[in-house]
Amino acid sequence: MKITDWKTQEVKDTPHKVDVRQLYDTADAQVMHIILQPGEKLKPHITPVDVFFFVLEGTPDIMVGKERQTINAGLLVESPKDIVHCLYNESNTIARIMVVKVPKPTTTTRLL
Repeated sequence: MKITDWKTQEVKDTPHKVDVRQLYDTADAQVMHIILQPGEKLKPHITPVDVFFFVLEGTPDIMVGKERQTINAGLLVESPKDIVHCLYNESNTIARIMVVKVPKPTTTTRLL
């Protein structure tokens, strides 16, 4: 059994410049753990694969296409491939989000 503790994973250097840690990476899927401090956000982008976001903590805003909503912890949000999406933390507490990409992307994400 392989067990991964997100706290011990290296923070990835991404164009978003937020705390992103890879938890799982195979040909079939990729799982990332994102921490957004109050006021932090990702850059809007388009991923070439399906993505879902599971809010672990906090109340981030999640945008998929033209829809944007504040999402509570314990909820899952789907984003189909080739649709613009983004995460925002406009609250005064941290937000932690698990991001799952299925299958693992073989081409790069397009920043907008």
